[in-house]
Amino acid sequence: MIQKITIALMFVSLLISQAAKASLEIVITEGIDSARPVAIVPFKYEGTAELPLRISEIIAADLMRSGKFKTIAIDEMPQMPTKDDEVDYGSWASLDVEAVLVGTIQDHSPGRFLVSFELIDVLRGQITGGTVQALVNGKLVETKDHILDNRQVTIAAKQFRRYAHRISDLAYEKLTGERGAFLTKIAYVTVNHGDDFVYKLIVADYDGANEQILLRSKEPLMSPSWSPDASKLAYVTFENNRSQIYVQDIYTGTRQLVTSYEGINGAPQWSPDGNKLALTLSKDGNPELYVLELTNKTLTRLTRHRAIDTEPSWSPDGKYIVFSSERGGNAQLYSVNLDSKRIKRLTFDGEMNLGGSITPDNNHLVMVNRTQGNYHIAKKELASGNFQILTKTRLDESPSIAPNGSMIIYSTMHGNGQVLALVSIDGRFKARLPAASGQVKSPAWSPYLK
Repeated sequence: MIQKITIALMFVSLLISQAAKASLEIVITEGIDSARPVAIVPFKYEGTAELPLRISEIIAADLMRSGKFKTIAIDEMPQMPTKDDEVDYGSWASLDVEAVLVGTIQDHSPGRFLVSFELIDVLRGQITGGTVQALVNGKLVETKDHILDNRQVTIAAKQFRRYAHRISDLAYEKLTGERGAFLTKIAYVTVNHGDDFVYKLIVADYDGANEQILLRSKEPLMSPSWSPDASKLAYVTFENNRSQIYVQDIYTGTRQLVTSYEGINGAPQWSPDGNKLALTLSKDGNPELYVLELTNKTLTRLTRHRAIDTEPSWSPDGKYIVFSSERGGNAQLYSVNLDSKRIKRLTFDGEMNLGGSITPDNNHLVMVNRTQGNYHIAKKELASGNFQILTKTRLDESPSIAPNGSMIIYSTMHGNGQVLALVSIDGRFKARLPAASGQVKSPAWSPYLK
């Protein structure tokens, strides 16, 4: 049994992989029973065309995968309303359903459809009977304050999936008060030793749909990192028999070589303003942290220590960088202030802590923790110091946080294969995203799409 894993090995770890097919499917493993009940009623189609997919199914899956909601099965629904006027609030309230989403789809023109929906607060509707009087411009008018959102839009057939995610975002925000993250993407690396190009860098919707192979390579690819506008990825490649960092546009496919120094070029991470990359270089001998100005290629060294410093991650305000270091013996997380260059140790729990990043609300530090030889995803509350292990899976690594801070995607082992997995920030909801076969790793959750 290996007693100690150095951070240096993290640049080349887990390169021994088996065949992978990049088609992912989310498999929920824990946490639905404690979630809030909601109902996504199948949208009624009033037309003759063949619809590309069921919008209501996408919405229901999104809300369930958020870990906050339990969607009512269709065969358990007491009725199938298509608009608020048809909703029997008492019937839904008897099932403890908090909200009902109803809608219709109509033919608009060849290849285009009119989609309408209403998100209904069941309890408020039951209390008010569907209408209340409010003073508007000095006059009493009837309003429906139990309708949390209602919209209609004309979309093309190819936009069905995207608009379903959009409705999910709207519903999630109305019901939780925080922004949804269903219209986001993930990047990840797959490995298939049966292909001519063994390694693939892939971008997909957060749920694994609409995958796009960004790069094929015969040599290892790792550490994808999204630009703040979600238009580019920085990553590490060994295509030219050495580690190099490239930036690639995900829409045009064009890419630019960023660093190709002797030794390690690794762990690129975009700054919040998109103008800089934090990275690890060993060009001066030891792996140290640097910041690269992308506009003028100015390189600033941040750390100077005989130990390995790596895995930089920016704070949300861009004022400091969290990183992993063995300067205290085993790997722990530290921060370096970009103005003063002052370094502070952040973690003390367990045997090791590495791969750290700060949640978007600046409240938690998410990391890989090793305790009694087990590697799990954990979080530390920055204000109180409270520490919590979030996962029970095996050999967890590479955590990446959703832009709304609600979920973490990471790489883990399941059976004999490496898969991606999800865990909610409170640890209650868990899911796997295995590939159809083989290995998938190095996930990176995108920022909000512009």
